[in-house]
Amino acid sequence: QVQLVELGGGLVQPGGSLRLSCAASGRIFSTHTMGWYRQAPGKQREMVAVIARDNRTAYVDSVKGRFTISRDNAKNTIILQMNSLKPEDTAVYYCQARDPFNANYVYWGQGTQVTVSS
Repeated sequence: QVQLVELGGGLVQPGGSLRLSCAASGRIFSTHTMGWYRQAPGKQREMVAVIARDNRTAYVDSVKGRFTISRDNAKNTIILQMNSLKPEDTAVYYCQARDPFNANYVYWGQGTQVTVSS
């Protein structure tokens, strides 16, 4: 059983910051590509940020310069630091773990709501 435990969602005003975390087992954390996806009402789920085992990262253009994904190796956790938040960042954010050698093994967190509104 693979569990991805997400924390840190909430409501924040435009321009504010939030920090999301996703904790995985050591096995998953050390062997999988991990990242954050989001889904807003009426839209498809999109990749926000990913981080590979070698710590290479990629971001969707709309969050570049504002969001940072990183690993906390001691806690088997990935972090998404979100700064300068905009209303269009409002979505349910999902943590993902993906086996880079087998596309059939993709795991998702339960989702955490991020709302950016005044």
